[in-house]
Amino acid sequence: MTEKEKMLNGKLYLAFGEELAGERQHAKELVFDYNGLRPSEIEQRNSILKKLLGQTGKDFYIEPPFRCDYGYNICIGENFYANYNCIILDCAKVTIGDNVMFAPNVSLFAAGHPVEHELRNSGKEYAFPITIGNNVWLGGGVIVNPGVTIGDNTVIGSGSVVTKNIPDNVIAAGNPCKVIRSITEEDKVKYFKTLTVDEDPSNET
Repeated sequence: MTEKEKMLNGKLYLAFGEELAGERQHAKELVFDYNGLRPSEIEQRNSILKKLLGQTGKDFYIEPPFRCDYGYNICIGENFYANYNCIILDCAKVTIGDNVMFAPNVSLFAAGHPVEHELRNSGKEYAFPITIGNNVWLGGGVIVNPGVTIGDNTVIGSGSVVTKNIPDNVIAAGNPCKVIRSITEEDKVKYFKTLTVDEDPSNET
């Protein structure tokens, strides 16, 4: 089994062999070109992303600067938007559904290193897939760790570190990220937060 095959199958692998190092270098060149384009050069940027990423939808927009390891392990659905400073370490498959929004400084880390120091110092690492469902919003500075799945229609609060799977239709936040409550029909009216009587701007005297 090659080091690339080990990487893609969740086994310990060495990342600095010729094949994987060459693929990362190829991705860095494309990312450099992408991040260097003028703001008006949207078509050129999208053309680079289609070469770089494993799959894109018709409509997507990633604000520069953007960073990734390989690119070909990233699959994004329709109507994807990522704000500034998105980082995706895609040593394993990263699958992002339709109508997904990332606030600034979101990081998806499919890559990891062994906890035991001698094994870590040997240069071996691992990678587990990340899956983001449909209609998900990740707030500013969210970090998603290896092996995590985030369910459909879910919102992750700013600054959260997501270490375990998060189900559908919830608001979750914190470090480590935990479910706070379900999303309900009431959220269509109280779209920002659950207001008290004193805070509700409609109750003006």
